Amino acid sequence: MKRWYGKLLGFIAGWLLLRHPFGGLVGLLIGHAFDADWLSPRKAAPYRVLGLEEGASDTEVDQAYRRLMSQYHPDRLPGAAPELREQAEKRAREINAAYDQIKTRRRQRK
Repeated sequence: MKRWYGKLLGFIAGWLLLRHPFGGLVGLLIGHAFDADWLSPRKAAPYRVLGLEEGASDTEVDQAYRRLMSQYHPDRLPGAAPELREQAEKRAREINAAYDQIKTRRRQRK
């Protein structure tokens, strides 16, 4: 379900703050940016992190997760330089977070 309340609240706040219809338009645009996740794009990123489209099936999500974790898991780089190991840990955390977000969203839909 698409969010709509950001547009409404932005319109009202803009109108009241600027006391002009133009203020409502500015508030509406800011509200739209909020609703479309332009201000916090990380919410829309889990599929991008895994390299998938939003309509990917559960199997595709699981396969992408396993493939990326086998590539970036820090234990796969035992003799690597500390900087490289840190980058792998950071990437593995991103992959885990994206996978958890996708799984949580799908459980909530059911």
